[in-house]
Amino acid sequence: MPAVSEPALPHTWRPLGVRLAVVFFGGLLAIVCVAGWVAVGPDVRAKVTSYQLATLLLFAAMAVAIAWALVRCRVTATEAGLEVVNGYRTHHYEWAEVVAVHMPPGAPFPTLDLADGTSRMAIGIQGSDGDRAKVAVVQLRLLLARTAGESLQRPDPPAD
Repeated sequence: MPAVSEPALPHTWRPLGVRLAVVFFGGLLAIVCVAGWVAVGPDVRAKVTSYQLATLLLFAAMAVAIAWALVRCRVTATEAGLEVVNGYRTHHYEWAEVVAVHMPPGAPFPTLDLADGTSRMAIGIQGSDGDRAKVAVVQLRLLLARTAGESLQRPDPPAD
């Protein structure tokens, strides 16, 4: 793993393997399905009922919705904090709310430990990306350490 430095903000991490798989294999599957539909001929296509066609289109729409949810996952670090997009849910955290980032060997994605005692998965960083994921976790830890150090060094507001 190369030497890791703190990224410039704002910085966004996205899963590479999942995005490539969705675009490549999803596109390939769509081409095969369309080619199969054309290859069966008009006599077989005429026997397909509207309910069967609606079922096929429903499954295709569900597959596209799942693929889109996977592709849009990301973790964005800004000066204000972290934005974690997992599927169709977006979570905003100030730096003080994020206590630690953990990604043990074999974990599918890192876990953010939050100040309220809960945790949140960050699906925008995928363990299947290998060294990219390790670098992203180290960069997040560096950002957390920097913001924790800044919060300790900030002077207390004057008392009224």
